[in-house]
This record gives sequence, structure tokens and C-alpha cells, in this order.
Amino acid sequence: MRKMSNNYSQAIKIIKSAILKSRYRAAALANKELLSLYYGIGKYISENSRERAWGTAAIETISEKLQQELPGLRGFSAPNIKKMRMFFEQWCEYIENRSPAANEISLNLITVNRSPTANDLTTEQIKAFFGIGFTHHYEIIAKTKSFEERLFYIERCATEFWSKEALRYHLKSNLYKKRGKLHNNFKATISDKDLQRKALMSFKDEYLLDYINIESPDDETDERVLENEIVSNIRKFIMSLGKEFSFVGSQYRLVIEKQEYFLDLLFFNRQLQALVAIELKRGDFKPEYLGKMNFYLSALDDLVRLPHENPSIGIILCKTKKGRVVEYAFRDMTKPMGVATYKAAAKLPAKYRNVLPDAERLKELL
Repeated sequence: MRKMSNNYSQAIKIIKSAILKSRYRAAALANKELLSLYYGIGKYISENSRERAWGTAAIETISEKLQQELPGLRGFSAPNIKKMRMFFEQWCEYIENRSPAANEISLNLITVNRSPTANDLTTEQIKAFFGIGFTHHYEIIAKTKSFEERLFYIERCATEFWSKEALRYHLKSNLYKKRGKLHNNFKATISDKDLQRKALMSFKDEYLLDYINIESPDDETDERVLENEIVSNIRKFIMSLGKEFSFVGSQYRLVIEKQEYFLDLLFFNRQLQALVAIELKRGDFKPEYLGKMNFYLSALDDLVRLPHENPSIGIILCKTKKGRVVEYAFRDMTKPMGVATYKAAAKLPAKYRNVLPDAERLKELL
């Protein structure tokens, strides 16, 4: 077969890129159009149903008649129409949209305006708003209160491509309030301010491990049961950590002076460009845990870390911790570390359990 010339290869690359960009723009425009339609319908329904212009069960009747007028129509059940109304009512103060004439629904593309107490949204934030589907929007407005919190989840959904299940998990685990709250010594051990900020925002103060149910007695010296449960559900655990984490291994072996040492879990974080060691403790936090972690991180930096990578970070994941004890334990430690807690299924209210998809669904998602 004749060898393809470099000119042809370059042409294929350029055309392929144009096709992919066009598809993305088409999908983005279609999603924006759909959000605009739902917003317009929500506005129309809100103005008529809230002011008692319609009688009782009006939305149910409208939905039923729509199905008759447009056979096969999907997405316009009575509950969904009520969601459109909520979408409008929760966002109308942040959105510019010319008022339609009486008895009409505006199909003008909606434009995100601003928070009443904030500056105009950035281009990226507006892009994120239109970059996620209506179902994601509804989940966010139904389970959050403040404008800032909603914008946080919208941006994360858009940039990290969260599925509905991932979004529901992070809403249940209260990611917005728990990010950046980790007990840590990053300020004293990471000199680069930007890396320091990224490290703080990469970890949470508490992790919701609702897929783990430890029924054995709480023996603090035996963390292998917890570790095995996490490794068995490693995809779900990575979802708990965040998309930038890659799993390196469990019981990671370090050999120092012919003596073997084993790390519970080892990950690599792409954004931080650093190894992340996690030690699991089924009981309360103890100060001596940090001394051992400091030793592990020194070994990782010398024996495993590559020249272009940042210093390794350690996380102690335990059942409970006392803030003052953790603060004192951090003093004089030279390696970047944090202490977080977890909640397993046995300790969660029933409504918080199983908020992540099952293994088969995860295979599809991942």
C-alpha cells in the first residue's frame, strides 16, 4: 500500500479536528436551546400557576393533553414541567430574558447575568452553565441554596464531566463545604503558593464511603479489612477522591536497609504532579501516625518520586479526630500531610447509603 504523505496526514488531522469541534459546538448549541426552551416554559407555567390564573391540577392536565397532541413526546410529564418551573424560579434573578407577549413563550436564548452581590460571571462560568444538562441543573438547584454553591457544582460538572450519579454523590457528601477544610500542614511544608492552594483544594475533610459496610468488631489495629473493602471498590473510592487521582497500588512495598515497609494505598495526582500516600486507621487519630507517614514520604521522595514530580503528600484517613491534637502533632513535621475522616455505610443514615452506582453501571461510566 502506498505510504501516506505528510501532507495527507496533516490534512486528515486538520479536518478531523474541525469535525470534532463542529460536533461539540452543535451539541453545546442544542443543549443551550433546550435549556432556553425549558426556562421559557418554566416562566410561562410559573406566571400562570402561581397567580392562580389556572385551576387545580392544571399542570397534570396540560401534560396529558400535550401527550395527545404530540404522540411520543418525552420529557414533558407533570413532574418534569414542575421542574422547569423550579428552574425558572431559581434562576430568574440571575438571567436576562425579554418578556414575551401575552400567551407566548419566549424562545430567545437565555443569558446568564450576574449574582446580585457579585461581578459579572466569567466567560468560563457562563460556558459551564450551558455545558451541563437540565437534569444536572435540577439536581443542583433542588439540593443547594446559595448562588456560590450552585455555581461551584455547575463548574465541576462541566469541567470534570460528572455523571448524574457522581453529582448526586458529591452533593450528598457536601463537597462544597468540605473542600479546603482538611487539617494539614501544607502552609509550612509547601513553599509554592499555587501548589499549596491546589493541594488544599484536592482533599476533603471527610469522605463518604457509603459503599463500605464493615460488620466486624472495631479493632483499631486491623485496618486490612477497611483496605480490602476500598481496593474492592477502587473505582468508587477514586470517585470519592476526584478525577485527578490515579491508583498506583495497595500495600505498596518500600525496601530500606533490607527492611520491608508497606504503604496502605498509593495514588498519583495529575494536577499536583505528586504521589499521594494514604494510611487507613479504623479508630481515632493518634499523633504517632504522622511520624510514620513522615518516614514513608521521605522514602517515597528518595526512592520512587521522579525528578520532574513534586514532593509526595500523605493523608491519614481515620474514623475520628480532635482538631487540637492534630494541630500539635503537625508541629515540626517536614513533609506535607493532612488528616481526614471517613463515614462508612454502617454509620450513615439510610437515605445517604448507596448514592453511588453499582459496579456494572460504573463500568459503563468509566
